[in-house]
Amino acid sequence: MLNIRKTRLMTKLAIYEEGSGKEDIRLSKYYKSDYVRFQILKTILAVTFGYLLVLALVVLYKSEYLIAQAVTLDYHAIGITVLVGYIILLTIYIVGTIIGYSIKYDLSRGKLTKYFRMLKVMRKIYREEEALQSESDDGQEQ
Repeated sequence: MLNIRKTRLMTKLAIYEEGSGKEDIRLSKYYKSDYVRFQILKTILAVTFGYLLVLALVVLYKSEYLIAQAVTLDYHAIGITVLVGYIILLTIYIVGTIIGYSIKYDLSRGKLTKYFRMLKVMRKIYREEEALQSESDDGQEQ
C-alpha cells in the first residue's frame, strides 16, 4: 500500500538535499565562529590581492609622472595614503564578511532544523510501518 504522507515527505527531503541542502549540510560541519573566521581569512587574501593589482595598475598608468617626479615625490605621504586606503578598504570588507556570513550561517541552521524535524517525522512513519508489519506478521502466523 502506498503511503502518500511518506512519499511527500521523502520528496521534500530529496529536493532539499539536492538543492540548498548540500551547502547547509556542508556548513553544519563548522562552528559559526570557525566558519566566519575562515571566510574572513579568504576575504583578507582576496582584498589584499585585488588592492595590490589596482595599485600596480595605478603605478603603471602614472609611471611617466612618477619617473619624471621621482626625486621630488613625498614617498612617506604616498605610503601613508596607500596604507590608510588599504586599512579602510579591508575594514569595510571584513565587517561586511562578518555580517553576511553570520546571517548565511544562521539561515542555514534554521533550514537544517526544519530538515531534521522532517527526518524525525520520517523515522516515526517508518516505526509505525514496522509496528503494523510486525502485527500483521503475528496475525498471519496464528
